[in-house]
Amino acid sequence: MSKVPSVVVLDHGSGNVRSVVRALEAAGAHVDLTADRPRALEADGLVVPGVGAYAATIAQVRAVGGHRVIEQRLAGGRPVMGICVGLQIMFESGNEHGERSEGLGQWPGEVTRLQADIVPHMGWNSIEAGEGSRLFDGIEDERFYFVHSYAARTWEMERIGPIAAPVVTWAQHGGDRFIAAVENGALTATQFHPEKSGAAGARLLRNWLAGLGADRSGAHA
Repeated sequence: MSKVPSVVVLDHGSGNVRSVVRALEAAGAHVDLTADRPRALEADGLVVPGVGAYAATIAQVRAVGGHRVIEQRLAGGRPVMGICVGLQIMFESGNEHGERSEGLGQWPGEVTRLQADIVPHMGWNSIEAGEGSRLFDGIEDERFYFVHSYAARTWEMERIGPIAAPVVTWAQHGGDRFIAAVENGALTATQFHPEKSGAAGARLLRNWLAGLGADRSGAHA
Protein backbone atom coordinates (compact mmCIF):
# COMPACT_ATOMS: atom_id res chain seq x y z
CA MET A 1 0.00 0.00 0.00
CA SER A 2 1.58 3.24 -1.12
CA LYS A 3 -0.59 5.50 1.03
CA VAL A 4 -0.29 5.30 4.79
CA PRO A 5 -3.71 4.04 5.93
CA SER A 6 -5.61 6.12 8.45
CA VAL A 7 -7.22 4.27 11.34
CA VAL A 8 -9.42 5.49 14.17
CA VAL A 9 -9.48 3.49 17.39
CA LEU A 10 -12.89 4.22 18.88
CA ASP A 11 -12.40 5.91 22.24
CA HIS A 12 -15.42 4.72 24.21
CA GLY A 13 -13.75 4.36 27.61
CA SER A 14 -12.38 0.83 27.28
CA GLY A 15 -9.13 0.18 29.12
CA ASN A 16 -5.73 -0.60 27.62
CA VAL A 17 -6.43 0.97 24.23
CA ARG A 18 -3.01 2.61 24.05
CA SER A 19 -1.45 -0.78 23.30
CA VAL A 20 -3.85 -1.14 20.36
CA VAL A 21 -2.85 2.28 19.07
CA ARG A 22 0.87 1.49 19.36
CA ALA A 23 0.47 -1.88 17.63
CA LEU A 24 -1.41 -0.34 14.71
CA GLU A 25 1.20 2.41 14.39
CA ALA A 26 3.97 -0.20 14.39
CA ALA A 27 2.05 -2.07 11.67
CA GLY A 28 2.19 1.02 9.47
CA ALA A 29 -0.99 3.02 10.13
CA HIS A 30 -1.62 6.62 11.08
CA VAL A 31 -3.80 6.23 14.17
CA ASP A 32 -6.17 8.53 16.05
CA LEU A 33 -7.79 7.57 19.36
CA THR A 34 -11.09 9.43 19.28
CA ALA A 35 -14.86 9.21 19.43
CA ASP A 36 -15.26 12.08 16.96
CA ARG A 37 -17.91 10.92 14.52
CA PRO A 38 -16.68 12.63 11.31
CA ARG A 39 -13.12 11.38 11.85
CA ALA A 40 -14.35 7.87 12.65
CA LEU A 41 -16.44 7.86 9.47
CA GLU A 42 -13.71 9.25 7.22
CA ALA A 43 -10.82 7.01 8.34
CA ASP A 44 -9.75 4.13 6.13
CA GLY A 45 -10.37 1.75 9.02
CA LEU A 46 -12.17 1.80 12.38
CA VAL A 47 -11.07 -0.40 15.30
CA VAL A 48 -13.51 -1.13 18.13
CA PRO A 49 -11.63 -2.41 21.21
CA GLY A 50 -13.26 -3.85 24.30
CA VAL A 51 -12.26 -5.42 27.60
CA GLY A 52 -14.32 -6.52 30.58
CA ALA A 53 -18.07 -6.99 30.60
CA TYR A 54 -20.30 -7.22 27.53
CA ALA A 55 -23.03 -5.00 29.02
CA ALA A 56 -20.59 -2.27 30.02
CA THR A 57 -18.85 -2.27 26.64
CA ILE A 58 -22.03 -2.06 24.57
CA ALA A 59 -23.29 0.75 26.82
CA GLN A 60 -20.03 2.66 26.35
CA VAL A 61 -20.09 2.21 22.57
CA ARG A 62 -23.69 3.42 22.38
CA ALA A 63 -22.95 6.38 24.69
CA VAL A 64 -20.46 7.84 22.19
CA GLY A 65 -22.64 7.03 19.17
CA GLY A 66 -20.29 4.26 18.10
CA HIS A 67 -23.15 1.98 17.06
CA ARG A 68 -24.28 4.51 14.48
CA VAL A 69 -20.73 4.99 13.19
CA ILE A 70 -20.28 1.23 12.82
CA GLU A 71 -23.61 0.87 10.99
CA GLN A 72 -22.83 3.75 8.63
CA ARG A 73 -19.37 2.44 7.83
CA LEU A 74 -20.59 -1.06 7.12
CA ALA A 75 -23.47 0.23 4.99
CA GLY A 76 -20.83 1.85 2.78
CA GLY A 77 -18.46 -1.13 2.80
CA ARG A 78 -15.97 0.74 5.02
CA PRO A 79 -13.75 -1.58 7.11
CA VAL A 80 -14.40 -2.08 10.81
CA MET A 81 -12.39 -4.34 13.14
CA GLY A 82 -13.51 -5.46 16.59
CA ILE A 83 -11.12 -6.79 19.23
CA CYS A 84 -12.06 -9.06 22.17
CA VAL A 85 -15.37 -7.72 23.55
CA GLY A 86 -15.34 -5.62 20.37
CA LEU A 87 -16.01 -8.92 18.58
CA GLN A 88 -18.62 -10.05 21.08
CA ILE A 89 -20.83 -6.98 20.78
CA MET A 90 -21.18 -7.55 17.03
CA PHE A 91 -23.47 -10.49 17.87
CA GLU A 92 -27.15 -10.16 18.75
CA SER A 93 -26.74 -10.49 22.50
CA GLY A 94 -24.56 -11.38 25.44
CA ASN A 95 -25.61 -13.33 28.51
CA GLU A 96 -23.60 -12.68 31.68
CA HIS A 97 -24.66 -14.01 35.07
CA GLY A 98 -28.15 -14.65 33.72
CA GLU A 99 -28.54 -11.08 32.45
CA ARG A 100 -29.07 -10.63 28.71
CA SER A 101 -27.74 -7.50 26.97
CA GLU A 102 -28.64 -6.55 23.41
CA GLY A 103 -25.68 -6.26 21.06
CA LEU A 104 -25.26 -4.60 17.68
CA GLY A 105 -26.84 -7.50 15.80
CA GLN A 106 -24.42 -7.56 12.90
CA TRP A 107 -24.28 -11.35 13.32
CA PRO A 108 -26.92 -13.69 14.76
CA GLY A 109 -26.15 -15.56 17.94
CA GLU A 110 -25.44 -15.09 21.63
CA VAL A 111 -22.22 -14.69 23.60
CA THR A 112 -22.17 -17.03 26.62
CA ARG A 113 -19.79 -18.25 29.30
CA LEU A 114 -17.12 -20.71 28.25
CA GLN A 115 -17.84 -24.29 29.29
CA ALA A 116 -14.42 -25.27 30.61
CA ASP A 117 -12.92 -26.27 33.96
CA ILE A 118 -10.63 -23.25 34.00
CA VAL A 119 -12.18 -19.84 33.24
CA PRO A 120 -11.08 -17.26 32.24
CA HIS A 121 -9.23 -18.53 29.21
CA MET A 122 -5.97 -16.64 29.58
CA GLY A 123 -2.81 -17.11 27.55
CA TRP A 124 -1.54 -18.29 24.19
CA ASN A 125 -3.60 -20.61 22.03
CA SER A 126 -3.60 -21.96 18.50
CA ILE A 127 -6.45 -21.35 16.06
CA GLU A 128 -8.21 -23.20 13.23
CA ALA A 129 -8.07 -20.61 10.45
CA GLY A 130 -11.10 -20.55 8.17
CA GLU A 131 -10.62 -21.59 4.56
CA GLY A 132 -9.57 -18.67 2.38
CA SER A 133 -8.71 -16.40 5.31
CA ARG A 134 -6.86 -13.24 4.36
CA LEU A 135 -6.49 -12.16 7.96
CA PHE A 136 -4.39 -15.22 8.83
CA ASP A 137 -2.43 -15.33 5.59
CA GLY A 138 1.03 -16.61 6.49
CA ILE A 139 0.19 -17.09 10.19
CA GLU A 140 -2.29 -19.97 10.08
CA ASP A 141 -0.14 -22.09 12.39
CA GLU A 142 0.76 -19.36 14.88
CA ARG A 143 -0.55 -18.85 18.43
CA PHE A 144 -2.42 -15.80 19.69
CA TYR A 145 -3.09 -14.26 23.11
CA PHE A 146 -6.56 -14.65 24.64
CA VAL A 147 -8.07 -13.20 27.82
CA HIS A 148 -11.81 -13.89 28.17
CA SER A 149 -14.49 -15.80 30.05
CA TYR A 150 -17.23 -15.49 27.44
CA ALA A 151 -17.36 -16.23 23.73
CA ALA A 152 -19.59 -16.82 20.74
CA ARG A 153 -19.71 -20.60 20.64
CA THR A 154 -21.92 -21.15 17.59
CA TRP A 155 -22.12 -19.63 14.11
CA GLU A 156 -25.66 -19.23 12.80
CA MET A 157 -25.25 -17.03 9.74
CA GLU A 158 -25.91 -18.67 6.39
CA ARG A 159 -24.66 -17.64 2.98
CA ILE A 160 -27.04 -15.25 1.23
CA GLY A 161 -27.26 -15.44 -2.56
CA PRO A 162 -24.09 -14.33 -4.38
CA ILE A 163 -22.61 -12.65 -1.29
CA ALA A 164 -19.38 -14.31 -0.21
CA ALA A 165 -19.78 -16.48 2.87
CA PRO A 166 -18.08 -15.17 6.02
CA VAL A 167 -14.76 -16.79 6.94
CA VAL A 168 -14.95 -18.06 10.51
CA THR A 169 -11.86 -19.04 12.51
CA TRP A 170 -12.17 -21.22 15.63
CA ALA A 171 -10.22 -22.03 18.78
CA GLN A 172 -10.68 -24.39 21.71
CA HIS A 173 -10.25 -24.08 25.46
CA GLY A 174 -10.86 -26.94 27.83
CA GLY A 175 -12.67 -28.85 25.12
CA ASP A 176 -15.04 -25.95 24.41
CA ARG A 177 -14.91 -24.72 20.80
CA PHE A 178 -15.54 -21.02 20.20
CA ILE A 179 -15.18 -18.35 17.54
CA ALA A 180 -11.70 -16.82 17.46
CA ALA A 181 -12.21 -14.50 14.48
CA VAL A 182 -14.68 -13.59 11.74
CA GLU A 183 -14.05 -12.04 8.33
CA ASN A 184 -17.38 -10.86 6.91
CA GLY A 185 -16.82 -8.38 4.09
CA ALA A 186 -16.03 -5.02 5.65
CA LEU A 187 -16.51 -6.34 9.18
CA THR A 188 -13.61 -8.21 10.79
CA ALA A 189 -13.18 -9.15 14.43
CA THR A 190 -10.93 -11.21 16.69
CA GLN A 191 -11.66 -12.67 20.13
CA PHE A 192 -7.94 -12.65 20.94
CA HIS A 193 -5.75 -9.56 21.31
CA PRO A 194 -3.54 -9.06 18.23
CA GLU A 195 -1.80 -6.18 20.02
CA LYS A 196 -0.60 -8.66 22.68
CA SER A 197 0.20 -11.48 20.26
CA GLY A 198 3.77 -10.62 19.33
CA ALA A 199 4.98 -11.09 15.76
CA ALA A 200 1.90 -13.08 14.75
CA GLY A 201 -0.41 -10.33 15.95
CA ALA A 202 1.67 -7.71 14.14
CA ARG A 203 1.41 -9.71 10.90
CA LEU A 204 -2.36 -10.03 11.36
CA LEU A 205 -2.72 -6.27 11.75
CA ARG A 206 -0.60 -5.71 8.64
CA ASN A 207 -2.82 -8.15 6.77
CA TRP A 208 -5.89 -6.17 7.84
CA LEU A 209 -4.31 -2.83 6.95
CA ALA A 210 -3.34 -4.16 3.53
CA GLY A 211 -7.01 -4.79 2.78
CA LEU A 212 -8.30 -1.34 3.72
CA GLY A 213 -8.11 -0.12 0.14
CA ALA A 214 -9.96 -3.12 -1.27
CA ASP A 215 -13.40 -2.70 -2.80
CA ARG A 216 -15.67 -4.34 -0.25
CA SER A 217 -18.96 -2.79 -1.35
CA GLY A 218 -21.82 -5.23 -1.13
CA ALA A 219 -19.70 -7.79 0.68
CA HIS A 220 -21.32 -7.38 4.08
CA ALA A 221 -24.52 -9.26 4.72
